[in-house]
Amino acid sequence: MSEALPLFFVSAMGLSLLLYVILDGFDLGVGMLLPFGSNSEKDVMIASIGPFWDANETWIVMGVGVLLIAFPKAHGIILTALYIPVTIMLVGLILRGAAFDFRVKSADHRQPMWNKLFALGSLMAAMAQGWMLGAYITGLTGSTMSLAFSLLISLTLPALYIMLGGAWLLIKTEGELFDKAAHWCRLALPAMAFALLLVSVATPLVSQDIADRWFKLPDAIGLLPIPMSCALAILGMNWMLRRPQVLHAGYGWFIFVALMVICLMAAIGLAYSIYPDIVIGRMTLWEAAAATESLQFIFWGAIVTLPAILGYTVYVHRVFSGKATELSYD
Repeated sequence: MSEALPLFFVSAMGLSLLLYVILDGFDLGVGMLLPFGSNSEKDVMIASIGPFWDANETWIVMGVGVLLIAFPKAHGIILTALYIPVTIMLVGLILRGAAFDFRVKSADHRQPMWNKLFALGSLMAAMAQGWMLGAYITGLTGSTMSLAFSLLISLTLPALYIMLGGAWLLIKTEGELFDKAAHWCRLALPAMAFALLLVSVATPLVSQDIADRWFKLPDAIGLLPIPMSCALAILGMNWMLRRPQVLHAGYGWFIFVALMVICLMAAIGLAYSIYPDIVIGRMTLWEAAAATESLQFIFWGAIVTLPAILGYTVYVHRVFSGKATELSYD
């Protein structure tokens, strides 16, 4: 039981962060795309994420909360090393929250300012998360190579979020905005694919531990489904985005599903690359885990909280399914 509990909590944390990337990723992407819509389209874009965006952020709270209560030693190391990007991310999320409410309630001449702040907050959060991921993969060393890699991820992660945002708009909108969303996805797809390639090449170069796991046999053969499925997903998206008639026939959801596959494969690859460490090269998850008695106590809370949040997420998406209309506070 004592050996299994850390595995349960690290799995719960990984699931929470994966769901955060997918769910909050699409509304961060919509935020970054906001400046490219017309005034009426901006209202529809905001409305498409209105019922979901704050609930989506619950998943990162869940992930960081599990890290704090189940792996306090790792929490201290990780959050200390990532203090600046975490602060930038929180500022971006606060800007998004304020802009979301004030853009509708403010006078007309103030609305463009709040639209820009919403887009800025989305970009800040996306880039900060990329920096955190890059720093984490390189072991939080703060070396020159680590900083360069963190910068690379911070510049490339927004491309994935923009793709998720565009794919979400393909599900939630119609007409001219639907066509614009398809165009935005076509523009972002090469950037996202190139970013994934760069990250895949750079990751084993900046981390010898990860390189050893990726390229030793027979493990390297077992990892082949990850790049192959990502490549197939990218090719499938490229094929569909170049056929508007297929998208208009109601298959725009395929783009979002393909992006979910890429996110899932990336998460599996990362989990394999770092296991059993929770701080790469410095601390295993068993070394970082809280006392067994503490884990047993919070286990019961976790098995209630996780299904509750997941059930609420599914419920909200079912209730607010269908096409979005302009946001209104009336």
